[in-house]
Amino acid sequence: MADLTTEYLGLSLKNPIVPSSSPLTGDCDSALRLQEAGAAAIVMPSLFEEKLQQEHAMLDRFLDEQALGHAEATSFRPLPDNYRSIRDYYLEQLHRLKAKLDIPVIASLNGVSPGGWLECALALEAGGADALELNVYYLAGDAGDTSASVEQRYLDVAAALTAQVTIPVTVKLSSQFSAPLDMVRRLEQTGIRGICLFNRFYQPDINLETLDIVPRLELSSPVESLLRVRWVAMIHGHTRCSLAVTGGFHRAEDALKALLAGADVVHVCSVLLQQGPQVIATILEEITHWLEEKEYASLQQLRGSMSSRHAPRPADYARANYIDVLDNYSPPAGVRF
Repeated sequence: MADLTTEYLGLSLKNPIVPSSSPLTGDCDSALRLQEAGAAAIVMPSLFEEKLQQEHAMLDRFLDEQALGHAEATSFRPLPDNYRSIRDYYLEQLHRLKAKLDIPVIASLNGVSPGGWLECALALEAGGADALELNVYYLAGDAGDTSASVEQRYLDVAAALTAQVTIPVTVKLSSQFSAPLDMVRRLEQTGIRGICLFNRFYQPDINLETLDIVPRLELSSPVESLLRVRWVAMIHGHTRCSLAVTGGFHRAEDALKALLAGADVVHVCSVLLQQGPQVIATILEEITHWLEEKEYASLQQLRGSMSSRHAPRPADYARANYIDVLDNYSPPAGVRF
């Protein structure tokens, strides 16, 4: 049987399929089912900076208001004995997952600033997380934002964490950087051990009846995976960071393309929410069958063999592909131009 083992962030994994942040990876029972189906590791749901900030603001209001009218209480503002913060609950869930699972557990931090995350990262490291995934979800909507300032925000957060945390840190990047390869190289210089391509920015919608802006959650489709495959192929060989892909990987064929392009692991999420944990076993079985049919002995043998460095026509990942697609387009039957 083909060897499916891979290495990610210095962790030895039994295969390349890793469930990414979702409700399934935050619940012990569903996490166990993911492990039983063949998941090589899991990424916990994200701990959000905004939620921590809201909690701190609410707590400050509570402590200030209890002292109103009682001058002697202004310097005595104790927390209730049974108070548990959002971070406390997250750490407790991390402890439970580590106690029940045999596979690595990667904690996820979602924020935009370096300050608050350092304390959380150190707590998660002490709590037993095998690695940290940093999800910098930032939209440059201020007229004063520049491309350089947005990039520096990522670099500052990465540098602040890697300077203090000893477990591996990986960064989930957006696809909207002008020069992803340069950004990866600069992140690597901060001490980052991995890169995940790419974050999905959920889009708000406009309700035409109420004229309200409403949240809209759309699960990924396999079409989205091609953007990740293209960029991992172009980045592979230019960095020592581990490479992960996420967004649109629903089938074995999607995963195989990413591995051929140079990915170390493939994150899955939407397909798990749609079909359940058992789909992992199906994906792994089909990957194994394809490897044996093509006479590959291991994933290591194929990984990166179709990257831009090793592809028969490297230009196919760049502008030449764009031109060929347009030149070869044929209209559907019955449509005349």
